[in-house]
Amino acid sequence: MCGIIGIIGKQPVVPLLVDGLRRLEYRGYDSAGVATINGPRIRRRRAQGKLDRLAEKLVDRPLEGTTGIGHTRWATHGIPNEINAHPHVTDRVAIVHNGIIENFQELKDELAAEGSKFESETDTEVVAHLITKYLDLQMTPKDAVFETLKRIEGAFSLAIVFSGDEELMVGARKGSPLAVGYGDGEMFLGSDAHALAPLTKMISYLEEGDWVVMSRDSAQVYDEAGNAVEREVKETTASGALVGKGEYRHFMLKEIYEQPAVIGDTLLSFFNAAQRTVNMPELPFDLASVSRFTITACGTAFYAGMVAKYWLEQVARVPVEADVASELRYRQAPMPEGGVMIVVSQSGETADTLAAMRYAREQGQKIVSVVNVPESTIARESDLVLPTKAGPEIGVASTKAFTTQLTTLACFAIATGIARGTIDHVREDSLTHAIEQVPARAAEVLLNDDRLAEIAHQIADARDVLYLGRGTAYPIAMEGALKLKEISYIHAEGYAAGEMKHGPIALIDENVPIVVIAPSDDLFEKTASNTQEVVARGGKVIFLSDRAGIEKVGDLAMATVELPTVDPFVAPILYSIPIQLLAYHTAVLKGTDVDQPRNLAKSVTVE
Repeated sequence: MCGIIGIIGKQPVVPLLVDGLRRLEYRGYDSAGVATINGPRIRRRRAQGKLDRLAEKLVDRPLEGTTGIGHTRWATHGIPNEINAHPHVTDRVAIVHNGIIENFQELKDELAAEGSKFESETDTEVVAHLITKYLDLQMTPKDAVFETLKRIEGAFSLAIVFSGDEELMVGARKGSPLAVGYGDGEMFLGSDAHALAPLTKMISYLEEGDWVVMSRDSAQVYDEAGNAVEREVKETTASGALVGKGEYRHFMLKEIYEQPAVIGDTLLSFFNAAQRTVNMPELPFDLASVSRFTITACGTAFYAGMVAKYWLEQVARVPVEADVASELRYRQAPMPEGGVMIVVSQSGETADTLAAMRYAREQGQKIVSVVNVPESTIARESDLVLPTKAGPEIGVASTKAFTTQLTTLACFAIATGIARGTIDHVREDSLTHAIEQVPARAAEVLLNDDRLAEIAHQIADARDVLYLGRGTAYPIAMEGALKLKEISYIHAEGYAAGEMKHGPIALIDENVPIVVIAPSDDLFEKTASNTQEVVARGGKVIFLSDRAGIEKVGDLAMATVELPTVDPFVAPILYSIPIQLLAYHTAVLKGTDVDQPRNLAKSVTVE
């Protein structure tokens, strides 16, 4: 969600701040702002809406200075408008904030009673006034921030500058990521390395509870207790190039079309083409002795985890529990000795997933993370990191991150089956052969783009859409419904096809399109029967299957999409692509903001 950039620099800072904010647009936002220190004064510009509106204001009313902070805001406390946009200022400090201050009302009441005047509805403004209170008590900026950090509760990352001091910036994090960048006579703060990549390659990540006091030439990190600590400074792999849409109309479409390549890149991390084997990194535990896997994630990543549950249980014959992180973390679930938690997160910073992971750690579980950002908090706190190679994903609706997560989890399931002796060499060979072909088959699936654009016309005017699937196609059905909801704002639900007769079939009439995901597998005949039940009640079926499946059932459907014939094991990866394209083209027809749909953020770093 919210993005933070801070610079103590040598040159005019505003262009660099705006450029950094552009690199953070993918996180989702509804307003933006910057503040600079120019002599004794703090000067600020803010704007509701897209970053271009802020840029226009800065052209009309430029800001000077070489030190400043910038922010893209995703509204939590207070509606999205200019008054609630960051930075928030007093006469002594300016502050930008990602997260939620849980006790802000109590602090606000206290400060208001002492004479503080509040302009916004945000929780962030309380932090600015609290720091100012301590400054007015003759504390140093460092001590004022430390006293403030002792009093605020919640999850946050902060960047703070002080009037009259262009050589000072303070950052802090608790439950929300923050990176420190080191330059030559310059220092930087950012929500992630991607924002800082054009400015420096040398990055240090603050750990939980850390805060940092930065000057032009140095940064001193302190832990939550105020003790000076050292944090590793290392070279980041983040690219300094702005990610562009190229020839594509939207980032989402570009990222859909990148999937054959990034699936291939991810596969190469685990697949030895010469030996035709799947190899894991050095493991901190014995796969053969794992008593149970617990998979947790949020949103699209959770559906990848649900597919992995089927794979691990069927291929490796090991018990698996899967639950959304926001529920698992509060269930106080007992976890078995010898258990392993698998966490799945595109950003590696998802707040609920991180909290569930830490709960599992307290329960003695080993942690395996599937992440797209190897420098993220989740990755750094894991025993084993299985990186996806999706590259930067700018569109809020996850596409290539999802299929690379599936690819990674498929390789892990095969490796686990081999380690546990639950698959023989014949089955191992067939599985590795199937997954080796996925990049090429994914390219074939994309040839259906025009066909799916046509079918989108049958969905764009619908009020409700149902997605059905069985086995591993069931999580893909739920993912298809989520994609449609996210970017077209059409109500959609994904169901296990066998559950239709237990209630949801009452929803079906001639006005309800039904997307059926039906690869030719052991459950195909049952899915075909469910399709016939839907058609008998007037449902308009969009049937996704291979040639054999379409020959059997296709004449019942309003529309069909023929996909490559593959081993059912890899079908979830390939069948994800047409549901992405179907949602994309429907959203384009509806005229929505495909890359940044309303109310959504790319990285959900607060609860």
